[in-house]
Amino acid sequence: MRSDTPADHADHTAEADRLLRTAAQYPEDQEPLYLQAAAHLELSGDRARAATLYDNLLAASPENPALVKALKAANLWEYGHEAEARAIIDGIRATAPREAAPWEIIAEALEAHDELQASHDCFTTALTLLVDPAEEVPYAAQSLLIGRHRVGRLLGLPHDEWDTLADLVHAGTVPLDELHDPKRLWALGSDNPAELKAEIARLHAELGTYRTALSRPFPVAMLHWPEQELTELLAAYPSLTTEYPSHAAHLAAIESSLRDLSSTGTQNLGIVTATVPSYEAFAASEGSSPTDASLLPQYATTLAARGLAVPWPPARNAPCWCGSSVLYRNCHGTPTLQ
Repeated sequence: MRSDTPADHADHTAEADRLLRTAAQYPEDQEPLYLQAAAHLELSGDRARAATLYDNLLAASPENPALVKALKAANLWEYGHEAEARAIIDGIRATAPREAAPWEIIAEALEAHDELQASHDCFTTALTLLVDPAEEVPYAAQSLLIGRHRVGRLLGLPHDEWDTLADLVHAGTVPLDELHDPKRLWALGSDNPAELKAEIARLHAELGTYRTALSRPFPVAMLHWPEQELTELLAAYPSLTTEYPSHAAHLAAIESSLRDLSSTGTQNLGIVTATVPSYEAFAASEGSSPTDASLLPQYATTLAARGLAVPWPPARNAPCWCGSSVLYRNCHGTPTLQ
């Protein structure tokens, strides 16, 4: 289940319909709202309608087509369209997306259908693309390490350097080797009270980890103005020049602020992209003027709450968040080059 979908929601169909009405009111936020609605429809059992939402998004050229395709493939496989799902998964693997989420979804879909070696290969390919073992693991990629460890244990593979890294990022009290031990299933059928008690303790720990993931807060997000949008903003509201003396300074300030937050242990950091019309609409909704600089962090938080934050930091060999199309490691990922 995706982390943005409550597990205990009473009426998933009603919630999906509410999200679709909201998407009609706020078309600029259609993609994240449609994805949440599709998740609720899957949980309600209406997988055909969920597939239609994915098709509608793909027809509208989504911001993250690989993510939408991955979700569509996982959904299709669950209701009997295995051949189509496999074709989509093969296409995603061939295009090698530079985001963690599509890889995790297709790897877990393969795992769920006992394609363990293919699942393990997906996790490994994703980590090779997105993670530099010598650098801090991006927040979004940590679940790839955990998933690969789990599948590797199911396959009985030897512990390797990726598994060691998974152990380092794992925050639970029960070690991964214990959580992912295939023999745990046998313990549930044991008549030994000590074994059952130990297994119940492990399950409680695992459930606590899942609950933490499901309830994690919205990302701490920094507001990013693309150069054209910032030029338009300052032309309309010159007083904001004190906040944004130049576009280069704005980009450097984003990276510096995020690094400072990361150094203090803050996780789940992100970046949201601003537009002038969206900011003006937000200011109007707050009964204020766009010249009020105190609105800027509130606007960033609102965009993050709508699911529009891109995780930071990117993998060093992924494109930089600033939109330059240069690899992060050669752009803002190297402070001396900012």
